[in-house]
Amino acid sequence: MSTSDAALRQAGDAFVPQGQRILRRFLRDRSAMIGVIIVLLVVLAALLAPWLARHDPTLTDFRNPFASPSRSHLFGTDNLGRDEFSRILHGARLSLGMAVTASLGITLVGVALGLVAGLYGRMVATTIMRVADVFLALPTLILALVVVGLLGQGLRNLITTIVMVQWPSYARIVRGMTLQVRERGFVEAARGLGASRPRIVLRHVLPNLVGPIVVLSTLDMGRVLLAVSGLSFLGFGISPPTPEWGAMLSDAKTFLDQAPQLLVWPGLAITVMVLAFNLTGDGLRDMLDPRTFEGMPSWAERH
Repeated sequence: MSTSDAALRQAGDAFVPQGQRILRRFLRDRSAMIGVIIVLLVVLAALLAPWLARHDPTLTDFRNPFASPSRSHLFGTDNLGRDEFSRILHGARLSLGMAVTASLGITLVGVALGLVAGLYGRMVATTIMRVADVFLALPTLILALVVVGLLGQGLRNLITTIVMVQWPSYARIVRGMTLQVRERGFVEAARGLGASRPRIVLRHVLPNLVGPIVVLSTLDMGRVLLAVSGLSFLGFGISPPTPEWGAMLSDAKTFLDQAPQLLVWPGLAITVMVLAFNLTGDGLRDMLDPRTFEGMPSWAERH
């Protein structure tokens, strides 16, 4: 694109509403669009798994173990004769569902404690941050194993473990952003007008943190998926025969010499989804880059 064309496009964008300008910026990012398309396709396939998969994911066929990929079994079968394609699709529902639920839990806990630490008294902030420092000082995997070992196996306990292990990083980031926002003029004006602290948080501080929090949560989704799959791989996830990508990897490692493809399919699914989440998060980060809003009023200043 020539310099004149770029200048004309920039001049035209100046008359476009802010929301449309942000959306255009995102749609021009090819990597981000690839990530979004992959995520949507996998989520759609997971939702339609009962109709897309011809076989019951838990139905065993001891006469047909380790079958090669065919028209009847697109990804072959595992050691118990279960259809691998069906287990991958149904496993996506559980793996992605746990990752999304855990990410929401981490975000809610981390944002709430970060806001409290950033807006309330020094003693409260010190207490929260010291607890966060203790969690951050411990090796993540060891801490997760200890927590899930104490809570026991199961879907709810696995999600609780991941939330307990990963909320401190969110709390520290949100507290730092809150300290910056609370010094801005519109917050000082609201405080001077006698606005209550909850109103300041909900009306003036939190709306200005939504963009960075969404980007952080999306970028972190891949790491959460890896944590879910890793703990399931170690045997702390869902009890068999329920399909889940990490548990499928754990089962497949025993038969690496007989059927290496059993490791390929769940491993490839995890890799593709982590990459898709990272591409989408990078696109959101570029779309919501603060430099995009230079010279524009903040949310609170517009309302």
